[in-house]
Amino acid sequence: MNKDKTIETAALQKKLVELIQNFESELSRDDLRQKVLSLIPVFHTLRNLGKSLIARQDAASARDRILYYFRKYPFTIIKGDELLVVSAIQEYARRVRELRVQFGWSIISGLTGKEMAEEGEFPLENVDGIKMKPDDYLLLSIEQDKEAAFRWNVANEIRKRKDAVRSKILEYFKRNVGEAVTGEELRYVANNKSEWARRVRELRTEYGWHIVTKNTGRPDLSVGSYILESLEQSPEHDRCIPDPVRGVVLRRDNYACVQCKWNHALWNPSDPRYLELHHIKEHVEGGENTEENLITLCNICHDDVHRKKKA
Repeated sequence: MNKDKTIETAALQKKLVELIQNFESELSRDDLRQKVLSLIPVFHTLRNLGKSLIARQDAASARDRILYYFRKYPFTIIKGDELLVVSAIQEYARRVRELRVQFGWSIISGLTGKEMAEEGEFPLENVDGIKMKPDDYLLLSIEQDKEAAFRWNVANEIRKRKDAVRSKILEYFKRNVGEAVTGEELRYVANNKSEWARRVRELRTEYGWHIVTKNTGRPDLSVGSYILESLEQSPEHDRCIPDPVRGVVLRRDNYACVQCKWNHALWNPSDPRYLELHHIKEHVEGGENTEENLITLCNICHDDVHRKKKA
């Protein structure tokens, strides 16, 4: 904090102490309204004290101060009361939403964090998503997503439909195939219903859609990001592989095709392949969904394997 800012903060602190001391004399009186009126300057001074903690040249507006605070403490659970102090406004939650929807900062609420954690999609060290409270927030990426505003408009369009939650989520993924979307967006599409995370898992493990996260096939993704890699569903015999097993196999095979060695670092628009799991002993022949019976293949090699078996 610079010298001028330190002086300003110290002056506000002194004024606050004086106001509180003056209020003590009001407590002995019977006039309720006078007590209330004498506290108003205390509230204003306390608000200004909170604003003074961040230099104006670093963050001039309430929204800027909130973003400054998030970026100073990324991947850390921030309580709403902290944002109330640094923003110095009651409607700080609206400013958080603006940062998320209009400016593309990946800020999740406590509700979204808890629901992600319940589905095993919160692999952050030192952060227990299960314990997040509704008025908690967390910045999941230090990178701004400048395409977010367009996606939120699409999300708003889809959420108004009368379709089932799973159908709306799938439609949103299809409209953004190959692009990362956030858990906060998916929750919004689902009309803020807590089942959204479970429906995403079902689309992957029961319906065969190639939806990947940091935990389920794409360690390069940031926490809270989801990608539908392809509009093609896996065949039924390759579905229903439990996510924990899927993760073990992918890690064992170093997230690469065991035949051609393709991995996501080699992805490019002219060769938009992705990774799948293949049953060594086919599922229809009694092959089990175990790590010993599964290997990682890219979709090109996987198709070749099945084509040769049919030949």
